[in-house]
Amino acid sequence: MSVLLYRLGRWAYGRPWYVIGGWLAVVAAVAGLLAANPIKISNEVRIDGTPAQRVIDDLSTSLPEASGGQGMLVFRAPDGTRIGDGRTRGALLAAVDAVHRHDHVVDPRTTLAEEAAKGSRSALLQARAAVDRAAPHPSAGKAPVPLLVRGEPVPGVAVSADGSAALLQFQFDKQIFELPAGTVEDTVDAARQQAAPGGLDVLPSGSMMQLPEVVGVGEVVGVGVAALVLLVTLGSVVAAGLPLVVALTGVSVGVGGAFALSGVFEIHSLTAVLALMLGLAVGIDYALFVIVRQRRLILDDGPDAHEAAARAIGTAGSAVFFAGSTVVIALTSLLVVGITLLSTMAVVAAATVAIAVLLALTLLPALLGLVKERIRPARGRAPRSAEATRRPWTPRWAAGLVRRRYPALAAALLIPVVLALPAADMRSGLPSGAGYNGDTAQRRSYELVSDAFGRGYNGPLMIAVHPADATRPLTPAALATLTADLGKIEGARSVSLAGMDPAGSTAVLALVPASGPNDGATEDFVTEVRHRSGRIGADSGTTLGVSGFTALALDMSDRLTDVLPVYLATVLGLSLIVLLLVFRSVLVPLMATLGFLLSIGATFGVTTAVFQWGWLQGLIGLDATAPVVSLLPVLITGVLYGLAMDYQMFLVTSMREAHVHGADAHGATRAGFSRAASVVVAAATIMVAVFAGFVVNPDPMIKQIGFALAVGIVIDAFVIRLTLIPATMALARERAWWLPAWLDRLLPDLDVEGDRLAQKIPLPDRPADRPHAAAPR
Repeated sequence: MSVLLYRLGRWAYGRPWYVIGGWLAVVAAVAGLLAANPIKISNEVRIDGTPAQRVIDDLSTSLPEASGGQGMLVFRAPDGTRIGDGRTRGALLAAVDAVHRHDHVVDPRTTLAEEAAKGSRSALLQARAAVDRAAPHPSAGKAPVPLLVRGEPVPGVAVSADGSAALLQFQFDKQIFELPAGTVEDTVDAARQQAAPGGLDVLPSGSMMQLPEVVGVGEVVGVGVAALVLLVTLGSVVAAGLPLVVALTGVSVGVGGAFALSGVFEIHSLTAVLALMLGLAVGIDYALFVIVRQRRLILDDGPDAHEAAARAIGTAGSAVFFAGSTVVIALTSLLVVGITLLSTMAVVAAATVAIAVLLALTLLPALLGLVKERIRPARGRAPRSAEATRRPWTPRWAAGLVRRRYPALAAALLIPVVLALPAADMRSGLPSGAGYNGDTAQRRSYELVSDAFGRGYNGPLMIAVHPADATRPLTPAALATLTADLGKIEGARSVSLAGMDPAGSTAVLALVPASGPNDGATEDFVTEVRHRSGRIGADSGTTLGVSGFTALALDMSDRLTDVLPVYLATVLGLSLIVLLLVFRSVLVPLMATLGFLLSIGATFGVTTAVFQWGWLQGLIGLDATAPVVSLLPVLITGVLYGLAMDYQMFLVTSMREAHVHGADAHGATRAGFSRAASVVVAAATIMVAVFAGFVVNPDPMIKQIGFALAVGIVIDAFVIRLTLIPATMALARERAWWLPAWLDRLLPDLDVEGDRLAQKIPLPDRPADRPHAAAPR
């Protein structure tokens, strides 16, 4: 492997414009595809095969108008006035009319007129009246009231009991993410224009959430911090700029390619965000590892920049290749989960990481071929020993870990265990308006609905009803019996008829719980409704299906809980094989995996404490508590495992290199740590900066993912890889490198350390008079 990569690096360095031109052609092709194919990004959370998803899919054929995206606008009256009086009433009716007249909104008034022409309106009105009579009624003074025009209620509009707010619920003709760009904004703007004369404030609900901001100020600041770390680490503007060029090229191809193919397969907004996060982080880190190795070779052995670059690709490039392989394995293992959203995220992110590896092995040496001798460290031209270039803390820290390995090991075990304790209370769910900051429209809308109508109105359940006998239509009596039974379940606040097809073969009831979408009481309520659905359906001669926000979240959590053991077994098994091949040791892969389990537990604990318990939220600009996003545990497990093995790869391969070249166990630990620790610190700092840039994103899902990855890297890099692993290596001594003889004969020698490369292609003697160009500062 090292010889092959050496030759690749030498060729790319010697023919830079061939390689650079090839990558520019790839970028141009991606840009062309983007220009020809409009970007289609989804915000849908779809969990195929779950009960809630099956209800939605069934309604898309049996009652299409009920399967489109749900919209909800909240109207707030000026202080001291009531909605429905004077100007506010006219403004509200004008706003409702403007929404219903929008091209992509299902107008219930037209639907009623069409039904009247077919002679079915009376049946629909009878069904609605029967449901209303049988529905539970909140205590006096708290029940919302309909808005009447000529004695008939305006479809979808309810006014709070105190008259301070009104709620408009309507249906788009497609899911939100399928609507043409700007449709939601146009709908809200139309309502605001008509509501303005009455002084009404209009707020869209969380169900109309727009696609999150993929690149914002925080992300740009994160990349800026990464650039600063590169400049401090490498001491040269030229050297620091190369990893950024490589990383930006990688995300342009990876994320841009995914956008270009979004017309072929569905791309979720989180897919682009995750690929952008990982592409930037690993692209910078992988290039950094190669450049540091090249510069160290120049200082230690004195070859010219061409030879040093080729050897850096052969040695550090081998580590980059296998480090990237562990990330790709961890991500693609998400395919066993069987969730389309996760599968797409995994494939796009894995492809972006693979592109970053390929760029580090081809584009980077080509760029070094343009820079040539200017890559040399700025401080002096003459080659110096590696010892003189090391940061002073690394040998002292390494010696301290070896000397005090028992207390270091105890501390490195205790810290993640304590941090993991809150994870025992972790609850999962999907983000609702309650998870946004207080200054956002989603949060303001959520709180206004909660105060005026009740928290359950922010996430009603969708009950799909079909007749038990498909040859007979649903009757008002059956719907009334069903409604009464649903209303008797503890925690039910109201039941209403949301829609029914003219043939009476499908009806949809909106069941509003008394608690909020992410409350534990609502989860219990959904479970109870599903438990009783068989008996309730039998009593009314119907069959029921339960869907809605909380039902989808529960189904997702159940699915992920079921598949998590299979996923963990898959990713750990495959990655252990890779680590066994690279390190040729039984103990080192096991230590690496144990350390990862500690870091992932601590990551979940800290994430639970901050987002669910609300601890130290001010530090990240958050003022809302929310459950941990359902997707986060399995997603972070896969991503963090791959990234953790990156640092394991670069740190321990350096120790193995020293051991292979004759150092004893303690000496190899000290030498390898002293050589690699500073670059691991720089790489981890860069990753944390990139991930932390996404923490300021207003979208709760992106915020949690960025936070969890940043915290996970801090714990894994500094507590596990830079403390626990070297302390354990020192404790294990020579046993750390033990491998059964029979297994040693079976395993191929990958030569990640470059020992075979040094034997096959020895370094040329250093000419005493070789010129050394100083790198620009």
